[in-house]
Order: sequence, then C-alpha cells, then structure tokens
Amino acid sequence: MAYFSSTQKTSIAILIILSICIILFNIPTHFSLTIGLIIGFSVVNPIQKITKPVTKYLLQACVVGLGFGMDFMKVIDAGKTGIIFTLITIFGALALGLLLGKILKVSGKITYLISCGTAICGGSAIAAVSPSIDADEKEISMSMATVFTLNAIALLLFPYIGHLLGLTQYQFGLWSAIAIHDTSSVVGAAAAYGDEALTIATSIKLARALWIIPLVLVTALVYGKKAGMASFPLFILLFILASLANTYLNIPPEISKGIVNISKSGLSITLLLIGANISVNNIRETGFKAFLLGFLLWFILLLGTLAVVVNL
Repeated sequence: MAYFSSTQKTSIAILIILSICIILFNIPTHFSLTIGLIIGFSVVNPIQKITKPVTKYLLQACVVGLGFGMDFMKVIDAGKTGIIFTLITIFGALALGLLLGKILKVSGKITYLISCGTAICGGSAIAAVSPSIDADEKEISMSMATVFTLNAIALLLFPYIGHLLGLTQYQFGLWSAIAIHDTSSVVGAAAAYGDEALTIATSIKLARALWIIPLVLVTALVYGKKAGMASFPLFILLFILASLANTYLNIPPEISKGIVNISKSGLSITLLLIGANISVNNIRETGFKAFLLGFLLWFILLLGTLAVVVNL
C-alpha cells in the first residue's frame, strides 16, 4: 500500500472495518447502503477508482453465490411468469423516456442512456450502449449518477412500501425486479423482504438483463457502429449453473447455506461501497433536467407496475 496516500489508506481502513462489522453483526442491506451514503455525502471518497470496479465484480460474485440457494425449476418458473410483463415495461420505458427527453429538451444521448438504464438494468445497460452512441464521459457520468441516486432511494423505500401495502413475496419480487434499475438494489431490496421475494426478483431481473444484448445490437445498427459481445453478462450463466448444481447435485445443505450467507454479507458490503461512491458532487454534476427526466420516468414506471402487481 506504499503507493496510496495517507487519506486513501485511512479510507481503505475505514471501509475494511465497516465491512468486518457488516459480516459480524449481519447488518441488513438497506442499513449498509445508508451507512455508505452517509460516508459519500459527508466526505469525498478518495478511492472511487478502486471501489467502483470492486463493486461490479463483488456484486456478480454475490449473485452467483445466491444461486446456490435457489431451486432451478423455481428460477425458470419465475422467469417465465415475468417475461410478458418484462417485455411491455422494457419497450414502454424506452418509448416514454425518449418522449420525456424531447419534452424536457434533454440531450439526445443522455436521454437514450437514462432510458436504457431505466428500461433494463441501470448502470450495466448504460455502460453497454454508451460506446455505440459515442457518449462522452460527462454524458455517461450524468446518466450513471441519475440512475445510482434513484437506486439508493428505491432500495430504502421499496421494502417499506411493500410492507405498508401488504404485498406478498411474489408481488414484491416481481415489482422490485421491474421497477428498480440496478441488479444490486433489486437483490438488496428483495433480500430485505424475504427469501421467496429474493428468488423471484433475482430470476426476473437476470432474465431482464439479457436484453442488454439485443439492445446493444440494435443501437449499434441504428448508429452505424460495431457491436461487440464484451457486454454479455456472463455472471448470469454462472448463476444458472449454480442453481442447477444446487438442484441436481445434492450439495450438503450446510455448504449451500454457507455460500448463500456469505453472498448476502457480500451484497451488504457491495451496497456499502456503492453508497460511498455517491456524493453531493455526483448529484450536482447530473444536471436538473437530466435528473428530472430520470425521476419522472422511474416514478411513472414505479406507479404503473405497482398498480398491476397489487391486482395479481
């Protein structure tokens, strides 16, 4: 750690200590995010270049680990159940986002990035399509900041709304998978609500994330760019393999439960790091119109999907 400054060393030490506390005291995901947000809004995270890539791979590893606690047939059933709802909301969110962007006079590229992030899977979708539209760093960061801020709000708010309305585990899992942007926040909110909600939400969200592939291909075709498959979410395949192993290989329960518990702790640590990466500067850089676009699109999707879900 000789190449880190004293401030960076202190930040690393604090995050390590907090991560250990999360594991020892089994701190829930929404509390972990809250702690991270307090850190992010109180001080600028001096090690964002380290923590951002860590959160990406840690999240993927945790999702794969959660697969060891899921029955493969239930995963398939959940994916089938939500497919029509998923298709309607993906195309609806994209169309509505483009319309709102024109009304609010937001940059076309920012509008497209925020619409894709809302429609499919947040930051992952934004990162996947941005090269195909030649989005610059500022446009990407503004879109990411909008989505991440709304993710944090959703993770804290959704479990409360679910309990207030008396949503079943199935209803909440479906709603959170459709109406929350990033996989991390979907899994975090569902884990706080219950095991059945977690299975449903994770299955539907990962099936939804696969739509990144046709989205990238179509975007590249429209903008006349080449589309690579580097954006293919390989961790989804690993999640499926983990679920298959848990269902058919007779893994001892103590081993599968141990992997799932470690994954849940890892998810809480991931959300701590995500919260620490959000700062006042991030929100300030977003721009009022871009944030308003993201908020209105998300809020309409939230209310529309909730209206459907409560009647299931």
